[in-house]
Amino acid sequence: MGKCDAFVIGGSAGSLDVLLKVLPLVRTDLSFPIVIVIHRKHGADSLLPDLLSARTSLRVKEVEEKETILPGTVYVAPSDYHLLIELDHTFSLDYSEKINFSRPAIDATFQTAAEVYGAGLVCLLLSGSNADGVEGLKSVKQWGGLATIQDPESAQVAYMPEEARKRVNIDRILRIEDMPEFINLLS
Repeated sequence: MGKCDAFVIGGSAGSLDVLLKVLPLVRTDLSFPIVIVIHRKHGADSLLPDLLSARTSLRVKEVEEKETILPGTVYVAPSDYHLLIELDHTFSLDYSEKINFSRPAIDATFQTAAEVYGAGLVCLLLSGSNADGVEGLKSVKQWGGLATIQDPESAQVAYMPEEARKRVNIDRILRIEDMPEFINLLS
């Protein structure tokens, strides 16, 4: 693995608990952005950036349309929009059809990030109850990036990381307690 240019985390049911344990232990001088795509109910979890911000010294913010992606920042996908990463390293918010019953869909973010960052991309798929993220991890591998998953044994809902393990050549399976060090060593 060469230099990490972007770290993208996808998750659904059970993944918020993981983020609340991991983010407080992540270095604040990261040389790359962290992008988080969590399935959330429309309008419900608008407090998610505040909740995460209270647990870390990293800058946490909800993504805005055409925003430039900066290192050392944690970006949270807004509810009810697909989060796409553009070639000019900006975000774009998309309101097209749901993918895997979800908007934002993890696949959409992983796939567009893979095309932009190639071998510089690291993606982590967390706990969840559907297969969103699996096709995205396939794209990450095709473009030379690193595909990692939460150890299904430690996931509240093992289906999402388990499907990825079955269908993608995963590079690393991480226990929750190993995630902060893994992220910190990428910088």
